[in-house]
Amino acid sequence: MTDYQNYIDGRFVAADHAQWIEVENPATHEVLARVPDSDTASVDAAVAAARRAQPAWEKLPAIQRAGLLRQISAKVREQRTRLAAIIVAEQGKTQGLAQVEVDFTADYIDYMAEWARRLEGEVLSSDRAGESIFLLRKPLGVVAGILPWNFPFFLIARKLAPALITGNTIVIKPSEETPINAYEFARLVAETELPAGVFNLVGGRGATTGSALSTHRDIDLVTFTGSVATGTRIMQGAAANLTRVNLELGGKAPAIVLADADLDLAAKAIYDSRVINTGQVCNCAERVYVDKKVEGALVERLAKLMKATRYGDPGQTPDLEMGPLINRAARDKLVGVVERAIAAGAQLVTGGKVADIEQGWHYEPTLLAGCRSGSEIMTKETFGPVLPVQAVDGLDEAIELANATDYGLTSSIYTRDLASAFRAVNALKFGETYINRENFEAMQGFHAGRKKSGIGGADGKHGLYEFTETHVVYLNHG
Repeated sequence: MTDYQNYIDGRFVAADHAQWIEVENPATHEVLARVPDSDTASVDAAVAAARRAQPAWEKLPAIQRAGLLRQISAKVREQRTRLAAIIVAEQGKTQGLAQVEVDFTADYIDYMAEWARRLEGEVLSSDRAGESIFLLRKPLGVVAGILPWNFPFFLIARKLAPALITGNTIVIKPSEETPINAYEFARLVAETELPAGVFNLVGGRGATTGSALSTHRDIDLVTFTGSVATGTRIMQGAAANLTRVNLELGGKAPAIVLADADLDLAAKAIYDSRVINTGQVCNCAERVYVDKKVEGALVERLAKLMKATRYGDPGQTPDLEMGPLINRAARDKLVGVVERAIAAGAQLVTGGKVADIEQGWHYEPTLLAGCRSGSEIMTKETFGPVLPVQAVDGLDEAIELANATDYGLTSSIYTRDLASAFRAVNALKFGETYINRENFEAMQGFHAGRKKSGIGGADGKHGLYEFTETHVVYLNHG
């Protein structure tokens, strides 16, 4: 079993305390490795290293920073199979999806590196003769990236690449559930020419290491992906120093299916958006509103897909649709959610219980029909392979119910009518809407939520500029 060390100021640093976190395989319960639960001193050392490195990194031309990022992406591609296997083992992700995550991570780093020659300011018109106004974009300084466990490897790139290309340095804290891939990423970084202190990695729990980062006086931006509860605590901790925050939080994505929809397409896209990563994705389709004229036909198609789902230990079987949930607490949560939904009147179509598999935190793919607005199953994030369906009278009711939520991350609609699709787009209060396709964003888009789904966003030009601040210059040249 490997004991990993934090990566600070360009070297691996032995933990000087006895607090360790054991990392388990959620499919087998095997202990895979141990990582340090870093104390305040370790966090201080990482932040100090990032601060020392930042001025020289900012002065380096962006195109040179891009070249160093591409060294990292090249290392990721060289180790793509091994890295995917690590993600399968520690997170329970299917082999195919783990490989997609690794490849997408390398592509994302390269995509952000391409912005080196595209970082732009603005020239503004002045009210005064003989004056020019310039708006410059500059790095914030030191970024703290606090990662989730559901896409742990990709989220390293989503935090690191835009931060570094814009001239910031970074301290990453991986989830205590899935830290191994991040430490292996640090090993790859150590093989590149990236200057010491530009990238730092400290392991630990949210209550210890995460809190130390979010309350640190020398952090300029905390970027976090995870739950609303944790995001709230991070925002509270950052408030004392007025530290900027970028938060991608939970979701309760509605899928609207109108009577004229291609039901085969809708069922498959909704199914894919529900069971991907065992339903543990913030932008998954979490609830369905279907026109009552086609409710039976859609439920029948969804049930067929759910029943045919192949799931188990992804480390043993390469072509599964689902692996285990991340831990026992996640599985037990689903048990309670489904039991309460049925007690509240939902009809169990398929699934509805812990899977009959000897090891692992498995739960059967579950379809619930006849669900009611306002019930827990239609309002609270499930984060597992459970799909509730509610019948509606048409688009207006569907939109009203879809918007009746604390969340506002993603949404989708299935219809052959362009006017209906754009009526929905104009009325839905969500950061993203997918029309006749599964819920999966593009790196050149802007993944951002409303309400309790977050503050700020990621990806594309707009996500890149989240890591910059503006400096306006007034030049009187006579």
